[in-house]
Amino acid sequence: MIRNAIKRVIPAPLRRFVRDPRRRAEAAEARLFLERHTLASWPRRGERRTGRILCYHSIGQREFGVNDVSPARFRRHIELALAAGYRFVPPSEIARTGGGPKDLAISFDDGLKSVLTEAAPILRAHGIAYAVFAVSSWSDRKHPWYLDRALGWGELELLLRDGAEVGSHSVSHPDFTRIGHQQAVDELCASRETIRQRLGFAPDAFAIPYGQSMNWPAACAQSAREAGYQLIYAQAEDTRPKGTVARTFVTKHDSDRIFRALLAGSYDRWEEWF
Repeated sequence: MIRNAIKRVIPAPLRRFVRDPRRRAEAAEARLFLERHTLASWPRRGERRTGRILCYHSIGQREFGVNDVSPARFRRHIELALAAGYRFVPPSEIARTGGGPKDLAISFDDGLKSVLTEAAPILRAHGIAYAVFAVSSWSDRKHPWYLDRALGWGELELLLRDGAEVGSHSVSHPDFTRIGHQQAVDELCASRETIRQRLGFAPDAFAIPYGQSMNWPAACAQSAREAGYQLIYAQAEDTRPKGTVARTFVTKHDSDRIFRALLAGSYDRWEEWF
């Protein structure tokens, strides 16, 4: 009945557009671009009392679309933050203590190659600690598309020696609202155990795939605690799931103007749409 009602209201060409993954991704990026620029002009929020954790993905891997920030822009973000008086601290410091209003941290989801090849040298030059959240099956070379795109375990070891924090980003990067309870438990437990076997420690931090308010059912919070995770990182600020650590999503469109607005809190009530 509902499906027939939708067919009557939404024209067939538009239904085909929404169902087409490529077109849907294009629409999502266009919407994101317009919203970022519009919100940058809105009045800023009041003074922030806690630190802010930035959520990046790749740095110079264009195939990752809106998630990919160029190395030059990433370097510029660091420079802008330092010039504005921010102090970079490890993400776990802000996650555990809240940090101060001028504390800033950097994290990377997905465990992608460019964290090692592009981001790490920039961060090392500035003495900045950071966190990487790995998808265990990608690092295990079980997904063909990620063979040359995701960090292997030896490369993650290099980042650990470089001072990076390493956490889990699940086994296969699912949307936790679209899988059953047992699969959710497996994604949480198996990824943690794989990291323990490959890197010699079981991480206590987990970053939610996609990380928006709709991607983390309440039941998963208990499952994550039972799996051994103490810190659960979202990819949103004010709209994040209850009990999670706030992070601010950074996109390829974040120019100087947008990045300054981001630090000022212009996007704290905003969520990515995909």
